[in-house]
Amino acid sequence: MYLTMNRFKVKPGQEAAFEAVWTGRDSQLPSVPGFVSFHLMKGATTETHTLYASHTMWRSEADFTAWTKSEAFRSAHRGAGGHGDIYADRPELELFISVQVIDAQAAA
Repeated sequence: MYLTMNRFKVKPGQEAAFEAVWTGRDSQLPSVPGFVSFHLMKGATTETHTLYASHTMWRSEADFTAWTKSEAFRSAHRGAGGHGDIYADRPELELFISVQVIDAQAAA
């Protein structure tokens, strides 16, 4: 498995706008080869920002890389730079390769 994670610091009062941008996107992920799952998570709120993280699971790093070079990627990210006013800081991309997996089905 391969996990990509983006962390977003959203300005106070801009949470609804940020969530609308994400939930209103034309996500083509379910049709992309190697895609496993996507989650948009909302974290803690401080005086300066609300933390969000998007997690996308892929079967492999190669599947993720192929997606980043696809028309589906370009379509999903079209206009993404037009919402800079809702962020308290630049998004941070983090990439992870699976070292160990424990899931609920294995424990059953």
